[in-house]
Amino acid sequence: MKLLRGLGIGLLHVPILALPWRPLTWRHGIAFVVGYLLVAFALGGGLHRYFAHRAFRTSRAFQLLLGVLAAAYFADPIGFAGRHRHHHRWADTERDLVGPHHGVWAAWIGHLLADDFRERELGGATADLRRYPELVWLHRWSLVPGLAAVGLVWLVAGYTVLAVAYCLPLCLLGVHGISAVNYVCHRFGPRRFPTPDHSTNHPVLGVLLLGEGWHNNHHRFPGSARCGLRWWELDIVYQCIRLLSAVGLVWAVREIPRRPRVAIGRSRLVARADLTP
Repeated sequence: MKLLRGLGIGLLHVPILALPWRPLTWRHGIAFVVGYLLVAFALGGGLHRYFAHRAFRTSRAFQLLLGVLAAAYFADPIGFAGRHRHHHRWADTERDLVGPHHGVWAAWIGHLLADDFRERELGGATADLRRYPELVWLHRWSLVPGLAAVGLVWLVAGYTVLAVAYCLPLCLLGVHGISAVNYVCHRFGPRRFPTPDHSTNHPVLGVLLLGEGWHNNHHRFPGSARCGLRWWELDIVYQCIRLLSAVGLVWAVREIPRRPRVAIGRSRLVARADLTP
């Protein structure tokens, strides 16, 4: 399985390497922007803030749409939610599988290849998601939607659009963006809140990842749909969630509590409270 994942990550980069030798137009620029926004919301809004943290509520149909959108980029809602919840509980400890505690390689690429998280552990951390057979199907057949998306984009729009609108945004955000948060946002940058881990806010990643780089804010309020707390902390993912709320596709969007608790710990009760829909 590690070999298959590694091969897949490598193949995603191949079309990008061919871009300097292909004619590009302004249409390809627009395609890149659209693809970038889609990947950012699929991973940040759907995979992270909804599936991992249940930061808002939605219908079962729109939940499935969010799951399929994430799976179209080779992301697994149940798998990601389980690992990410584990990360929040054990951040910056020996048991943290994705943080910088085990080195650059583990935080950057190694966690994408690792099979350390067993199915039994996933089940215990994602019982709320496993109630839905459609999400379980996406978990078991996580490669199918991604391969279908690659084939469809290539067939309909061509190789260059596949490279600029699918592979390039996915590599920037899904591979290196998430990995940068795992490592950089636990090593470098200011800390607004005294969380029990070493999470930081990183302005460059906050802007490039459309809100996902305000990591210390997120670790202080993991159940909130909002990561950028100040007006200058760009959080496009949160604004997209607000837009979806305005049109009625999502509701009960969780915000920063007016009187947040001062004490923060790693207890099971705190972890569960942060994940409650």
